[in-house]
Amino acid sequence: MSHYYVSSALCSVRKYVIGCLVLLVLFTVRVHAASPTDQSLAEGEYLTRVGNCLGCHTAKGGIPFAGGRQLTTAFGTFVTPNITPDKETGIGRWTEEDFWLAMHEGKSRDGRMLYPAFPYTEFTKITRADAKLIFEYLQSIPAVSQVNPAHAIPFPYNSKPLLFGWRKLFFKQGIYETDPTQSEEWNRGAYLVQGLGHCDACHTARNEVGAKKDAALGGGQMMSSNWYAPSLYSRKEAGVMDWNLEDIIELLSSGVSKHANASGPMATVVQQSLQYWSPQDVRAMAVYLKSLPDKAVEANIRYPEMSENAKRYLAQGKKVYEKHCQDCHGEIGQGVPGIYPPLANNRSVTLPVPLNLIRVILNGGYPPTTYLNPQPYGMPPFQQLLRDEEIAQVISYIRNAWGNRGGLVTIVDVDQGRGSGH
Repeated sequence: MSHYYVSSALCSVRKYVIGCLVLLVLFTVRVHAASPTDQSLAEGEYLTRVGNCLGCHTAKGGIPFAGGRQLTTAFGTFVTPNITPDKETGIGRWTEEDFWLAMHEGKSRDGRMLYPAFPYTEFTKITRADAKLIFEYLQSIPAVSQVNPAHAIPFPYNSKPLLFGWRKLFFKQGIYETDPTQSEEWNRGAYLVQGLGHCDACHTARNEVGAKKDAALGGGQMMSSNWYAPSLYSRKEAGVMDWNLEDIIELLSSGVSKHANASGPMATVVQQSLQYWSPQDVRAMAVYLKSLPDKAVEANIRYPEMSENAKRYLAQGKKVYEKHCQDCHGEIGQGVPGIYPPLANNRSVTLPVPLNLIRVILNGGYPPTTYLNPQPYGMPPFQQLLRDEEIAQVISYIRNAWGNRGGLVTIVDVDQGRGSGH
């Protein structure tokens, strides 16, 4: 009997040990399979670049991804959070599901509704697979312990019921849906523009409560920057429907082309994000943007009547141009190819909103430094050299010389152009 019990016990122990070993092997295999590979981390890093997460989640002179950047809007000041894997001040305790809910539904880990200063209204179109890759990459970067200030949102915009109502009215949740009538390349471009690239977060006008007032990509003043993001649906603004595809690709990748130079916030996007996109993705984006229909409309512009006062005003502007601008941009605004952009027949000059041109003259114009254009030519600021009246006069002249047609600019316009925002 004792031999029977001993054998039985040994058999039970053997089965137990074998079972534990099997579970250990299965657990190890499962953990190994779930762990991100070098390739998936590289893909996540690339997608993070495409979404330009670094641009918002890094304060000026701050640690990458540690947050703290302040976004000043008409609704208050939003402060971007720390998205490094620090467990106390970052997203180190987050799960992939938590991250997905933030991107797709605009909800934080604790269920709080996020403000749409975080562009979940566009990121909701991102696939779960891409969101997972981004999350895994962010979890792999060095953790940074950094407590950032809270948002400074005054009443009533800090009201949870108001935010709940805003979401009900203006937030449509859903992954990008492929258009079966278009090519795979076109759909990839649409996915990038509408989703991860979140282009309409800037290139769309907003109403009094910060929701999109018009169709996406139709142009509008940026919420957190004193710049005008031109319409991508209008050849009179930033539409590229009549451009050669290679010229669009060149502008997106390098920030310069024979048609236009990127400046202001767009130059920053090119420098921080677009120059790192794969050739396939840049081309897909260009294909999509080129396919957009032209919806140019005649804006309500204050075209100057050529009264004697208007002629004298423009004549004063011509004198300023000849003294300070002509050496670079030419006697007839022709510019120098690849160096100084032409001002004649330049739609950036004649935009219905002269804000960008005012800011360039005040603060200087600098295309981005990129791999394809490592030493860009720039224009120095003139706000210390010219009076506001002279700036208004020279801009008015440029907007109405050499066949250009644009509204007059006043001292008030120049003063407003000095507002905050880079």
